[in-house]
Amino acid sequence: MPALTWPVLTRYTGTQLLHVALPLGGIGTGTISLGGRGQLRDFEPMNKPNKGYVPNNTFFALHVRQGRQTVTRALEGAIDPIQFEGHSGCAVQNHGFPRFRKAEFLGAYPLGQVVLSDPGVPVAVRLEAFNPFVPGDTEASGIPIAVLRYVLKNKTDKPLTATVAGSMENFIGCDGKGSRGDNNVNEYRTSASESKNGVRGIFMRSVGLDAKNEFNGTLSLGTTATSGVSYRLAWSPQGWGAGKIDFWDDLTDDGRLTDPPTPDSSHAGGTQANPTASLAVEVRIPPRATREVTFFISWHFPNRKTWTPMKQDETVPLGLPGQPDPNHIGNHYCVTYADAWDAAVRTAPRLAELEAATVKFVRAFCDADLPHVVKEAALYNTSTLRTQTCFRTADGRFYGWEGCADDVGCCHGSCTHVWNYEHASAFLFGALALDARETEFIFATNDHGLMSFRINLPLAKAQAWQLAAADGQMGTLMRLYREWQLSGDDAALRRLWPKARKAMEFCWIKGGWDADRDGVMEGCQHNTMDVEYYGPNPQMGTWYLGALRACEKMANYLGEHDFAAECRRLFESGRAWMDEHLFNGDYYEHEIRPSTKESDIAPGLRHESMGARNLVEPELQLGAGCLVDQLVGQYTAEVLGLGYLLDPKKIRKTLDSLMRFNFKRDLSAHFNSMRSYALQDEAAMLMASYPRGRRPARPFPYYGEAMTGFEYTAAVHMLYEGMTKQGLEVFKAVRDRHNGERRNPFNEPECGHHYSRAMASWAGVLAITGFHFSAVDRTMTFAASRKPVTWFWSTGYAWGTCAQRPIKGSTTVTLRVLHGELSLQKFTLTGGGEVEWPDNRIRAGQVKVFRLESRRRAT
Repeated sequence: MPALTWPVLTRYTGTQLLHVALPLGGIGTGTISLGGRGQLRDFEPMNKPNKGYVPNNTFFALHVRQGRQTVTRALEGAIDPIQFEGHSGCAVQNHGFPRFRKAEFLGAYPLGQVVLSDPGVPVAVRLEAFNPFVPGDTEASGIPIAVLRYVLKNKTDKPLTATVAGSMENFIGCDGKGSRGDNNVNEYRTSASESKNGVRGIFMRSVGLDAKNEFNGTLSLGTTATSGVSYRLAWSPQGWGAGKIDFWDDLTDDGRLTDPPTPDSSHAGGTQANPTASLAVEVRIPPRATREVTFFISWHFPNRKTWTPMKQDETVPLGLPGQPDPNHIGNHYCVTYADAWDAAVRTAPRLAELEAATVKFVRAFCDADLPHVVKEAALYNTSTLRTQTCFRTADGRFYGWEGCADDVGCCHGSCTHVWNYEHASAFLFGALALDARETEFIFATNDHGLMSFRINLPLAKAQAWQLAAADGQMGTLMRLYREWQLSGDDAALRRLWPKARKAMEFCWIKGGWDADRDGVMEGCQHNTMDVEYYGPNPQMGTWYLGALRACEKMANYLGEHDFAAECRRLFESGRAWMDEHLFNGDYYEHEIRPSTKESDIAPGLRHESMGARNLVEPELQLGAGCLVDQLVGQYTAEVLGLGYLLDPKKIRKTLDSLMRFNFKRDLSAHFNSMRSYALQDEAAMLMASYPRGRRPARPFPYYGEAMTGFEYTAAVHMLYEGMTKQGLEVFKAVRDRHNGERRNPFNEPECGHHYSRAMASWAGVLAITGFHFSAVDRTMTFAASRKPVTWFWSTGYAWGTCAQRPIKGSTTVTLRVLHGELSLQKFTLTGGGEVEWPDNRIRAGQVKVFRLESRRRAT
């Protein structure tokens, strides 16, 4: 057994294995997914999504020889009968190979284990698959690699010899939908090092594709094994299954592969369009003993193109240095690594260190005393950062689609009104979040304060969208405050503040969102429902109130006290008006105020193709609806520690109403005119309900849907308000729908797979623990627990655990820093005391133990 035992959060068996697909890859690199049966699926490293794509002949196999007895199996569990039928038989790749009878998937992202067993095979197998994931370390978490370790246990009292063989098509240039490779070449390589940290394997490239082709790059299939390695660079090109027969016969003959002669007798895999290469490692296993074989799949595809390509008649902005193509934006990981082989060779010597750091994080998180559904939702949605939803351009900047369609990114531009909801990126990788704020304020905000809610690329075109979203712009101001507080980076705040102030002042322009400067948005408000609301409403209203509070605090810190006072005045005015006029006794409504003519609307506020066409009687409004995220600004204010934006009693009543009117424990009788992310016997929180009637004839388009990011927003807010039972019920409803049998546990879709808004789930950890941190004030706060607990915490730059042991009016706190460094002057348990230090630095590996007395200072 391996020395490092992995934590397990969730087990999937039987029909639950059907949809499991754990993404393996680094931040901004694309992924290859591990399926529930142990198969590799959804190959998406080539700069675009590619759901369902599995290259031909790509799988791992096991051959076992014990005396004269041999057995060979694909290293996968049995195919589910639901997949048996296809137009030409079973549609599963490599369906004709014998497999293990039983499989079980053990998940704790990014760690995926598949346990394979079969009474007819004398070896038990556990596949351990992962890629490094170390919060606070973007480079360690951004390696284009999937690590596959096969742990083989001899179940018998006699020695045996086992071979693990991995096969992979050189799919460079091939997307499974028509595009094919062109004279792809496979080469056998060994790294310069002959130590145990060396790499041996197959390097894959193309000599026929255009060097600028988006699908051109390199691949590598390697192993850390130092002996017993054999390979073949190509399978037989003959048809009618000859390649499979040839490979299977070669492997089953003696457990070692023989490279067949190629047409030109070279050592480079012949001239096939997409040759399949195989790499095998043979090990001898004593009775009842265990041996491991580790493989890498790595990749390098540098030709990422912009999501807003230039038209031929457009003025071409300057490209990257040395890169004249204005549509080329590149990949950061391709600047870091020379090619796929380089990624494998440089990772191998660090593999133990990277694995230990990853397991340390996952174990600290999984062992935390948090509800299981909160841990699962928070941890598993962080996988979105590794998918094609997110990327880093060659200059290192971080961007995200909203989500991914099956084969293209969905909704470009790091859309502000969508990314507003999630907090995982900031609390795990603070540098990436701060970088995104710089892009939004420096590049996407014009001199008048209009922030394009979608960022065009390259950055010379960042403002070309020229449309502002009311919720997106206000939420981004709140996120700037968050990034400043978590980083303590005063220089960054000062650099971004001039544009941030203009972004707030933009609300007050003629024809703008709050032209009369009363703290209430009445104007044309484009928003995340992909329409414009006309008139005061709680969704935009709470975002506005939260932004006013954030700007007040930032302005005061920077000495702009007059501006801070104005923000405070508008905040007080707006909150009082909303509480008096929008609250109907159960929840906050939208008061529709039509615009008389288009000229009354400031430029940049109305979408050309979305929203109401009739400004006198606008359609697509919320109206009297009870909206799932009507308190979204308050939800974000809770995360940021900005306090109440509205009357606390009315907030609580509104959350009660959401459970009463919007949460459905069975959707069998529910009508929905749009997309279905929950249906039939499933439970979900609907986007909107109309318990008092008065539903617009054509309400905003998504009113009948249920989408996880919005559900988490409401559920987390309930947790903050002490409605723990209700909040956890909503969390459970979401995760029950993503249980492997019905949907992939590692993919919560909205407008596309791996939807960024679903990372709002991370805020559940913050709500349960009451965690707040300010690197500016050097303070850390947790909720006081009545029972012993150990909680996980992270700031985006450091992370660790905090244990509380309450006894007779006092609490002993053990604060551990497992990564990064903390500089603290004050630690508080809300309602449980506080401690102050002149300056207490706690570095990685250090522990601080102290005692707090309730309502008194600590000793």
